[in-house]
Amino acid sequence: METAHDADVRDLEKFGYKQELRRALGVYSSFAVAFSYISPSTGIFTLFILGIALAGPFFWWSWPIVVIGQLIIAVNFAEISSHFPVAGSVYQWTKYLSNRTYSWFTGWIYLFAGVLTVAAVVATVPLVLIPLLNNMGMNLGTDADTNRNVAALVLLSTTLLSIFGVRLVAIVNNTGVVFEILGMVVFAVILILFYHHQSVSVFTDTSYLGTSNQTGTFLAAMFMSLFVIYGFDTASTLAEETKNPRREAPRAVIAAVIGAAIIGAIFLFAVVIAIPGQMSQFVADTGAGKYPFPLVTIIEANFPGWAANLYLFVVFAAIYVCCLAIQTSTIRLAFGMARDRKLPFSQVLSGVHHTLHTPIGACIAIGVLAGLPLLYYAGAGLIAIGATGMIYLSYILGNTAILLARLKGWPKDPAPFRLGQWGLWVNILGLIWGVAMEINFLWPRNLAVGNQNPPVSSLPNLPNLGPIGSIPLFEATLAVILIVGFVYWAVAQRRALDTSVATAEARA
Repeated sequence: METAHDADVRDLEKFGYKQELRRALGVYSSFAVAFSYISPSTGIFTLFILGIALAGPFFWWSWPIVVIGQLIIAVNFAEISSHFPVAGSVYQWTKYLSNRTYSWFTGWIYLFAGVLTVAAVVATVPLVLIPLLNNMGMNLGTDADTNRNVAALVLLSTTLLSIFGVRLVAIVNNTGVVFEILGMVVFAVILILFYHHQSVSVFTDTSYLGTSNQTGTFLAAMFMSLFVIYGFDTASTLAEETKNPRREAPRAVIAAVIGAAIIGAIFLFAVVIAIPGQMSQFVADTGAGKYPFPLVTIIEANFPGWAANLYLFVVFAAIYVCCLAIQTSTIRLAFGMARDRKLPFSQVLSGVHHTLHTPIGACIAIGVLAGLPLLYYAGAGLIAIGATGMIYLSYILGNTAILLARLKGWPKDPAPFRLGQWGLWVNILGLIWGVAMEINFLWPRNLAVGNQNPPVSSLPNLPNLGPIGSIPLFEATLAVILIVGFVYWAVAQRRALDTSVATAEARA
């Protein structure tokens, strides 16, 4: 009699792959990894200063807007993940629905978007961990070198956890998600019930947007929400380690977005209501740099020291498991591409340890690549610019390939999660949303606070780069990655044989 595991193994064989990774993730673990990648605690802590300083409490409305836009994309991706339960998400989807050149560039961009996201989140950890340790009696510095060293140690630990297996990663992630959900909800409820200093009317006050370009200012403030709600396709990326992935991965993709949306909205509402004193003064002081971590300021102003430390610990736990989830997802993408011989040193990157059932070469490679931005430490915010913009570009490329396939009649075969006639419209809406937000990233603003896409010359300690220094940072990052990718593709991939194997049933 065929077991559920045997059925999953046989299903994977339709795509030309044998079961090498360990299927250890149930429905909750699949959800937890996707939720940890999104991690509302991480993004809100990192960039709350940007939203509140630019748009005041009105920036809260960017949250539901981004949630709706990203949920549309998540629903579209959920259907795709039900058809293609293979490690690699966007790369795999474009491989089966488009052509190998298009899928290679999509995978290349998405790979380095993941690497930069790992680096950005790892660089965020010291901003929480160092104050927490100092409050507990240690005396760590807050200089760039100390921040970089702490970030490097965190990256080393997450790399080691990734090497020792998805089951260990799942245990850490599952525990971390409980901490994050309970911590954010409990702190939010206490703030709303006992420390509500502001009126609800502050959320409709548009005066903080200024008078000359309110729309542009609000779109810049939206960057915090955009930075938070992505990575939900992680549940699909880990499909080869998930039990019954055709059914469970789509559920996890959608549940992760909805869960993060609800918890993040409640928490953002609570911390704005709990801002002490006069709102206009708090916003002005934040914009002037008086409160580099306004969330910590709000918590410390309302809670005793032990409770504020507990909050910092919850945030640290959330950011740590976020690092782990993003790194795990990026490793699986690298493994999926290397298995198809699409990356340099593919044989090493695609090797799976016979006992640990993990791609150790890919684990080490992603850890090393994510550590490179730390050698030139410019802060988490600047790394996040390139990471977020590239993730959204990858989603656009994926949605474009899916849309073209739909116009040709895909999908033809049934799947546990299917949109039916609504699939085309969901796809179109998701693509429109993604392109609009990518334009938002490309916009080279010159804002006094939270410059969203500053020029290269804004990086510290750089020599005079002439015309290059005036190129916006996101465009410069993307250009470097594309140029390196094009050279490698032209030399090693353009005439390479297509080593990916799939039956007609798998491609349908």
